[in-house]
Amino acid sequence: MSPRLLSLPFVLSALANAAQATSFNLFIHLPGYLNALGANDLVIGIIFGITGMAAVAARPPIGRVIDTHGRRRVILLGQVLGVISVAGYLAVTSIGPLIVCVRLLHGVAEGILFTSLATYGADCVPEERRTQGLSLFAVSTMLPIALGAWLGEWILERAGYREMFQLAVGCGVVSLGLSLFLPDRRPAPVVGEELPHGFRAAVAQRDLLPLWWISTVFAVAMSAVFTFLKRFVDETGLGSVSQFFGALTVTALIVRIGFGWLPDRLGPVRILVPSLASIAVSLLLLAGTGQDAAVWVAGILFGLGHGYVYPVVFGLVVSRARDADRGSAVGIFTSLFDVGSVIGGPLFGGAILLAGFSPMYVLAAGIVLAGTAIFLSWDGRVRRA
Repeated sequence: MSPRLLSLPFVLSALANAAQATSFNLFIHLPGYLNALGANDLVIGIIFGITGMAAVAARPPIGRVIDTHGRRRVILLGQVLGVISVAGYLAVTSIGPLIVCVRLLHGVAEGILFTSLATYGADCVPEERRTQGLSLFAVSTMLPIALGAWLGEWILERAGYREMFQLAVGCGVVSLGLSLFLPDRRPAPVVGEELPHGFRAAVAQRDLLPLWWISTVFAVAMSAVFTFLKRFVDETGLGSVSQFFGALTVTALIVRIGFGWLPDRLGPVRILVPSLASIAVSLLLLAGTGQDAAVWVAGILFGLGHGYVYPVVFGLVVSRARDADRGSAVGIFTSLFDVGSVIGGPLFGGAILLAGFSPMYVLAAGIVLAGTAIFLSWDGRVRRA
């Protein structure tokens, strides 16, 4: 009989993650607000990169605390900081020091929350059903992408950005309330390796290095749509933010809920490579699109890739990392998505200013394809050694 997946702590942590992720994904629409305040695409990319840098900086100490002092207190700290930071957007009326400070605090909060909640969810998953369980937990991250895109669009059509920021605060409060009911968890001591080796050891672990690489490549590609799709839609008049992210989310959910067992059956790398290729094709479709329907198809293809890439790489990270260093390893993994924003924001923003949206998406697709080829060669050598 298969071990149970849907325990009460797993469900509670997934719901808390879903609420805070909905708050976070409402900010898919933030580039429109920043542009209205006078920021060009390069400045928007830098502002988004600031959040990524703050989140990356938060990961090392947070990963260590998670592994040594438990998960719950870190989750609650992140929730409080998250509510405060999101409320700060209500005071932003120009491009200046205040938006920088708010983005820094928001980045720290999200770095804490994504790391601690993902680690908590991984703790609740039976080892025999790890990829499937992590795929289900990832639903709590994926569904809010479409929900945030749709809710933000709906509010902006009827009210304004202030009301959107207020909704983001409300979602953060709900997530905080749910987190209060989480029982604490911490790794059980293992004979012979009781103490965590820490963040630096996890960064340098040989069989994790290729996973850090491909996670970064994936994250950079994600920044091309999560940071700039709003601007793409506004400038070209093609499709809508909710159309793309709705198609992405529905496809990813179908993949994870209906076919989450496939990587465990066929092997994770065999699923990972075509999934990355699907993301590259999606980006190329955005580069050449001249029709609304193409934006929808691009969302489907991106969702097909995203549906597998995140849980497959996450599962490999959890499997290869030492149990005592799981919090640090998950912290590194989640931080790389912020590294992607740090790299991709200015890179793609500058590309848009110099050449436009189509060349930018061609560049993003090329990064995915080249990065996948390097990963296959690198990981193959590591696994054979």
